[in-house]
Amino acid sequence: MIHKNIKHILILFLAYTLFPISFICSQDVNIVPYLKRIENGEVEKVKDELVNLKEENPGSPSVMFLEGVLTENGSEAVVIYQKIVDDYPQSKYADAALYRIYSYYYALGLYESADKKLNQLKTKYPESPYVKIANQNQLPVSPEIANEDNRENLPDETPKSEDLEDQKYKYTIQAGAFSNIENAEALRSDFVKSGIYSEIKDKSVAGTIFHVVYAGKFKTEDEAESFLNTISEKFNLTGRIVETEK
Repeated sequence: MIHKNIKHILILFLAYTLFPISFICSQDVNIVPYLKRIENGEVEKVKDELVNLKEENPGSPSVMFLEGVLTENGSEAVVIYQKIVDDYPQSKYADAALYRIYSYYYALGLYESADKKLNQLKTKYPESPYVKIANQNQLPVSPEIANEDNRENLPDETPKSEDLEDQKYKYTIQAGAFSNIENAEALRSDFVKSGIYSEIKDKSVAGTIFHVVYAGKFKTEDEAESFLNTISEKFNLTGRIVETEK
């Protein structure tokens, strides 16, 4: 699946890369050894250790980033990465988190959302090496363990747009329905700020126009259900899974 492919592509580019912003949070947990172990196939072992890491380091943006790397559902990972960008913008992995959000949207063919994240990356972290990678329209093979000396010759692994456009998304989340458009726009804005694709569609029910807010696009109902559980807790709402309109 796309988000798993992106996870494989975007595993360990930062392990040997130090950015200017990294020194700001040099006291934070060093997750490089864990990232290397993930690359070496020790995913389940690192997942087990993540529980203790989170308990011992509450609020650590680095541990949060590690959790995002280990999160298999791409939409859920995006929520984690966006929290890093929003709450810890000066952290060591903030630009990497933002780049991962951009990459996820780009891989899904959601180019408008991807462009917004890319512009944010260029504005907030102009010196980040991820800006150059994004400008070259290429996703590195192993982003977080690529040696700095090799970054100039990273192979082009960018998904082709014609392949992306052929992908079918059968499900979405109906997050709310409002008679007041301002309320609908506010909820959609909350989703977008959290890195979640969202749109509003109007529906007429018994002569009344409702502004329905949708969030996310999913190939399977299981993906949609997992994401619904995530946003229900984060945004304190009761949504439901619906099929996308043909």
